[in-house]
Amino acid sequence: MKVFDCLKQTSALRVSDGKIVPILTNRQSYSRLLVILWSQLGDFDTLEYAWWLNEKSSEIAANNIIVKAIGIGNRESGLKFCEYTKFSKENLFVDPNANLHEQLELYEGLSWNIPGLNDRQNAWVNLMLMCAGIGSKRTLKEVLRGYTGDKKAPQLIGEKEVVDTNILPPLKGSFFNLAGGKGFQRPFELATLRLRNMTEVLSNWKIYVPNAAYLTQRGATFLFDKKGNLLYEHRDQGVLGFAENMSNPLSFLSPNL
Repeated sequence: MKVFDCLKQTSALRVSDGKIVPILTNRQSYSRLLVILWSQLGDFDTLEYAWWLNEKSSEIAANNIIVKAIGIGNRESGLKFCEYTKFSKENLFVDPNANLHEQLELYEGLSWNIPGLNDRQNAWVNLMLMCAGIGSKRTLKEVLRGYTGDKKAPQLIGEKEVVDTNILPPLKGSFFNLAGGKGFQRPFELATLRLRNMTEVLSNWKIYVPNAAYLTQRGATFLFDKKGNLLYEHRDQGVLGFAENMSNPLSFLSPNL
């Protein structure tokens, strides 16, 4: 079944009102439709992807691109996620059992069964192995990029913006200039944002991850035109691999902006 047809036939719980409704409706008019299947709502990839969408939200809205996202979790995790990331509750749906991910045959990550461990414990071990680069393409390279910086990527933290990770002292954006300048992703800049995300999730773990059995499940990105024709797709193959171009994850939208 084609991706668009599968999405049209799928209903899920909408975070805004807790109702189970079709993900796609015929009532919305748009020039492009961006559908994102996220992994766990407390996942590194999901939180970081939402940050990029928030940064580009004005351009996306101005070009009449509708965004729909389906994450693994429940309504409580969805509400917490939207509170933290500012993603629209109206456009976020939750799937507690990753049924749509399975239908679209997305990468489920490592699934090694270790004797003596239950499903959740196995998922934890498999996730840790993926974070170490096993069964997870480009993960170690991407982790390293967060520390070393990236001159191909835009600056992530404004000069006067203050980032509080709840572990390090609050850091002003201009602080990162000491590591090499400004106008691009400076060393430690991305790693600091990821640390902030990590402390947010670990502080609210049971809310963000109501079922740890799906920790390794990866997501995907699909862009359609107004007729439902698929213009672009990316299927995640590892942790921190939610985009083809991680330096600028939404660069695939450029021809449409």
